[in-house]
Amino acid sequence: MNKLLINIKELCGILDDQKAPLAGHQMNTFNTIKDAYLKIKDGKIAGFGPMNELSDYSKWEIIDVKNQLVLPCWYDSHTHIVFAGTREGEFIDRINGLTYEQIAAKGGGILNSAELLNKTSEDNLFESAETRLNEVMNLGTGGIEIKSGYGLTLEGELKMLRVIKRLKEKYDLPIKATFLGAHALPKAYKAQKEKYIDLIINEMLPNIHAEKLADYIDVFCETNYFTVDEMDKILEAGKKHNLKPKVHVNQFTSIGGIQNAIKHQAVSVDHLEILNDNDINALRKSKVISTLLPSCSFFINIPYSPAKKLIQHDIPFALATDYNPGSSPNGNMNLVVALACIKMNISPEAAINAATINGAFAMEIQHEYGSISKGKWANLNLTDSINSYGFIPYSFGVNHINKTMIKGNWIN
Repeated sequence: MNKLLINIKELCGILDDQKAPLAGHQMNTFNTIKDAYLKIKDGKIAGFGPMNELSDYSKWEIIDVKNQLVLPCWYDSHTHIVFAGTREGEFIDRINGLTYEQIAAKGGGILNSAELLNKTSEDNLFESAETRLNEVMNLGTGGIEIKSGYGLTLEGELKMLRVIKRLKEKYDLPIKATFLGAHALPKAYKAQKEKYIDLIINEMLPNIHAEKLADYIDVFCETNYFTVDEMDKILEAGKKHNLKPKVHVNQFTSIGGIQNAIKHQAVSVDHLEILNDNDINALRKSKVISTLLPSCSFFINIPYSPAKKLIQHDIPFALATDYNPGSSPNGNMNLVVALACIKMNISPEAAINAATINGAFAMEIQHEYGSISKGKWANLNLTDSINSYGFIPYSFGVNHINKTMIKGNWIN
C-alpha cells in the first residue's frame, strides 16, 4: 500500500533537483510547507503540498502525523564505523594532558585500532559494525560512507572492506565504501614508508579492484602521516582502479593537501580544521565539496572548521560524524547539527542543509536522496512533537527523531 502522510506540522528541506551543492546564501535558505501532506508511491516521493490542496484520499494508507515535522534523513558522508574495540584509555590520557599526536607517537591512536582489528574475525567485525549502523539509522541517518584504514595490512584492509560490502548487501540504504590504506604507517614499516606505499599500490589496490570492494580512495595527508607527494602518488594509483578521491586534509596543519586533492578532482576534502587564505582561494575556484567534522573537534579539543567563513566565500560544505573509536566515538548526526550551530555559529538552516542535501552530494547520491523532491527515495525523518526544526540543534543531546523511513518503510 502506498503511503499518504497528512497534517504534517512542517515539511522541511524541499528542493528542486540541485545541479550543485548549496553554497553561500543558499545555505541559509530552507524551503518548507506548513500543514502539509506527502505522498509516497513505490518507496519514492510522489507528491506533496499544503493540506488544503489535497484531494483523492483513496488507495492510500493514511498516516496522520499531526504536530510532527518531516525532514530528509541525514547523510553521514565520513565515518569509520568498522572497527574492533574501543579506546577509552586514550580518552583518559587526553584528560591527563597528552595530545592526540603524543598518543599516536607512543603507539596509540590508529595503530592501536589496527592491532585490535587484525586480531578480530570478519564475522565479529560485521556484528559490531551492524550494531553501530542500526544505532545511527535509529538516530535518523539514511545514508552513510564507511572507510577502511584500521587494517594497515593487505588482509586487514580487505577484511574491513568485505564487512562494508556485507553491510551494503544486507541494508537497503546507500552505503559507500572508501579505501583508506594510507591512514597511518604500520609498526612493521616504521623505517620503510616507501615499502608500505608500494604495498598499497601494488597489492592492496589490485585486490580491492578485483573484488569490487571500494567506491573511493582516501589518504590521511597530514604532518607526521602522509605527505602531499605521497598522497599524489597514491591517488594516481587509485585512479587506475577507478577510485575517486575523498581525502583527509588540514586536520592539524595546512601543507598543500587541499590543492593536491583539487588537482585530482576529489569528490570531497574532509576535516579542514586549519585553513589559510591559500586554502580558501583554492576551494573557491574548485568544484570539490568540503566535509566538516565538529564532533571530532569537540572530542579531542581541536579548532572547529570555520564554517561561517566558508559560507561567506560561497564554498559548499557537508557535515558528518567521523564516527570512529579514537577521535569521535559517536555517530549521532543530530549532535553534529547542534555542534555546528553552537560551536561553528551557523544557522539551523545551514546545518541541516549541510547534513542532508550536501551530505548526499559528498556521497554522489544527490539525484536520488537528500531532499524533499518528487521522484527521490522517501528517506525521511519524522520528529517528535516539537515547535520547529530549530529545536533539534537547540535541544542538543536529545534525540528528537521519532521514526525514520527508508525507501518508504519505517525502520523503527
